[in-house]
Parts: sequence; structure tokens; C-alpha cells
Amino acid sequence: MEADWVKVYTSADFFKSELVRQVLIDHEIDAIIINKQGFPYRIGEVEVYIHESNLANAKSIIKENEL
Repeated sequence: MEADWVKVYTSADFFKSELVRQVLIDHEIDAIIINKQGFPYRIGEVEVYIHESNLANAKSIIKENEL
């Protein structure tokens, strides 16, 4: 991963993280998911990363959408 990516959201629920990623993409913010859940029990976190330059805008979008 490039150095200018920052974590904007973390959840133990993959689907919540995917929802956040999709909302950010809908607002034209590139976002990726890093799934750190272990197999087979799915214990751990799923993180959403964005470019550092979009951090303030992404946090605002997440808050507005109550994600």
C-alpha cells in the first residue's frame, strides 16, 4: 500500500465496512478494504483506507450518513 493511504473506518463487521467503502466511492473518494479477520472464525477487524487528502471529506460523509 502506498504511504499516502490512511485508515478512516474500522469495524468487526465486514458488511458495515463494505457499506462505508461503497458510500465513499459513490462520493468519488477512492477507498479500499483490508480484511484482518482470521479464518475460520472471522475474529478481527475490517479496515477502510482512503487517500490522506480526502480524510476530512470522508469523515464528514461517514458522519452525515451515520455509518
